[in-house]
Amino acid sequence: MKKRYLVTAALPYANGPLHIGHLAGAYIPADIYVRYLRLMGKDVVFVCGSDEHGAAITIRARKEGVTPREIVDTYHAIIRDSFARLGVAFDIYHRTSAPLHHETSQDFFRTLLKNGQFEEQESDQYYDEEAKQFLADRYIIGTCPVCANPDAYGDQCEKCGSTLSPTQLINPRSTLSGKPPVLKPTTHWYLKLNEHEAWLREWINTGKVDGVQLHDPGTWKNHVVGQCNSWLEQGLQPRAMTRDLDWGVDVPHEIPNSKGKKLYVWLDAPIGYISATKQWAKDKGVDWEPYWKDTDTNLVHFIGKDNIVFHCLIFPAILKAHGDFVLPVNVPANQFMNLEGRKISTSKNWAVWAHEYLAELPGREDELRYNMIKNMPEQRDSEFTWKGYQETTNTELVGNLAGFIHRVLVLTHKNYTGVVPAIEKDREFKSGWNGDQFTNYEEELHQLYEKLAAMGREIEHFNFREALRLLMEISSAGNALLQFNEPWKAVKEDPELVKVVLNLGMQYVAALSVAMRPFLPFAADRLRNMLNLPSLQDDREWLDILNDLAEGNPVLQPNHGINPAEHLFSRIPDEMIQAQVDKLQQTAAAQAESASATTEAPAFDPVKETIQFDDFAKLDIRTGTITEACKVEKADKLLQLTVDLGFEKRTVVSGIAQHYKPEEIIGRQVLLLANLAPRKMRGIESQGMILMAEDAEGRLSFVSPASGWPNGFGVR
Repeated sequence: MKKRYLVTAALPYANGPLHIGHLAGAYIPADIYVRYLRLMGKDVVFVCGSDEHGAAITIRARKEGVTPREIVDTYHAIIRDSFARLGVAFDIYHRTSAPLHHETSQDFFRTLLKNGQFEEQESDQYYDEEAKQFLADRYIIGTCPVCANPDAYGDQCEKCGSTLSPTQLINPRSTLSGKPPVLKPTTHWYLKLNEHEAWLREWINTGKVDGVQLHDPGTWKNHVVGQCNSWLEQGLQPRAMTRDLDWGVDVPHEIPNSKGKKLYVWLDAPIGYISATKQWAKDKGVDWEPYWKDTDTNLVHFIGKDNIVFHCLIFPAILKAHGDFVLPVNVPANQFMNLEGRKISTSKNWAVWAHEYLAELPGREDELRYNMIKNMPEQRDSEFTWKGYQETTNTELVGNLAGFIHRVLVLTHKNYTGVVPAIEKDREFKSGWNGDQFTNYEEELHQLYEKLAAMGREIEHFNFREALRLLMEISSAGNALLQFNEPWKAVKEDPELVKVVLNLGMQYVAALSVAMRPFLPFAADRLRNMLNLPSLQDDREWLDILNDLAEGNPVLQPNHGINPAEHLFSRIPDEMIQAQVDKLQQTAAAQAESASATTEAPAFDPVKETIQFDDFAKLDIRTGTITEACKVEKADKLLQLTVDLGFEKRTVVSGIAQHYKPEEIIGRQVLLLANLAPRKMRGIESQGMILMAEDAEGRLSFVSPASGWPNGFGVR
């Protein structure tokens, strides 16, 4: 096992505040992982910071009529404070505008240049003649060649997630002037990414580089490996590492032709992890290099899925090209979180903003963390709803977890004046783990040990939702222990039984005070105070509890005195949720009003290539009725439908599960492309395609014949 861990979380752009998608995507999972490692006694450093360069910053500054420095100073403070208030416990939260970062990035550039990793190339890039400047990728908008989104950026389509280059856009336009840009020659330094393709392919798929095993490929998420292989299959190409900008890290001035050139943000930003580590080490008076250069280090990057290629291909290539740095052992990228049935959109203000949540629901930081973890998009996109937040909080946190802890503490105060009772260990009682089967004290402690050990394994494998479920199983087992043995009734008839049950209940609660820490740090601290235990120092406490339980020893010794019981969580009232729902609805209404007030024509998908009548005549489109519908297992976007065509029934797999529930569409009349070649999807043969209409928001609607139209007839 390696000695130390260096954990990074994606540097958030300092051009806006944090929202729940950011929290669930990278920052809460990273914080859970780091807190657990610390509780296991590991040497771990957790770094992050504001990404304060790139076109996104300057675009925001132009919109607000201020300087880029004013933008980054404002949002750096908002983001930093939001993290701190939500308990995301970085060792350092740095910023890429810091002089140390500029120095570190420029040194990297010099080393790569010296190592022959760059080549100067002249290429045609888009130039805005009206604004008189070259356009960075984010200053160019056009139609996505993959999904026909009319507002794709020059580096990425936010609708379909495709990574793009500006010249791939159809009908590009400048965000500065709105005019079509022209291509103009300019010179930049290109990283020879193509020369790294072979070892990257081996490293991604086998974990090996030059025959040395650097990571276990079986622990990487499928969608991470899949996205990397998709890029590798297309063939890696040299990639420009500089830009013509007036805001960012300068290309070192001693290098010829460097005037007006800045480092590409995707060279500069990940180096921010290194400069942050340097600053942390400087502040602590320790050496930073072992955390980045010693092969006894586990480097782990927590990111969202839109950053996979940069962290799994481009940044590793940069690190290896430099020659002195370790490569990541894992990049556990999460997918996206949606909000109330729609994609989170910062431009449309369709989001739950972290700083607003903290202001409007003060003291409920752990409730947000719990809901982020429970709905974490670890393998597929997930969804947050305010009603779901309320139900989860009231049922699971208040009813289960807080309810169990309060009952144990109250009964201990009532029956034993707040002192953990001494017990007869061989006394049998009804188990909280195995229904109402009889068990003994040591066996129950062993079950608690097994659950905590299983939680740890899930955290180590980045399965945070499952680890949270196991945490709640401990609380559920504790509630069952009380319910099966009814100490409030048995105290007079069998006092020795009650002592065993409440002593064991206190062991559960003490274990929870540590196991809650990665997930619910504020509640864990409050619980430690109720238990009259020292605050956690994140130094081996989880490991110590495991060792005690493995040897059959209690966590709390007999005669340990506790403080008065308090409620860890309180119920979320309906009016609090309604206020948040109303706020979102007002946002939607304002967007709709703004859209209707604009004089601009709506952005429609471009008309496809002209076809002949004979091409259309080949399509056999029939009317039909959906008679059965169900979700396809392990596919969050697919429904399996049975469509009655009158003369036969067809099985069709359709990607509409995020727009319609199965029970909503039974009986719906549809149009089916009936002569489409069958295709297997998730092992199901789909025998046709349902016709759907799609609007600018990506919402789908059935194209249907008039009500009562007979099945099986053609569309002309």
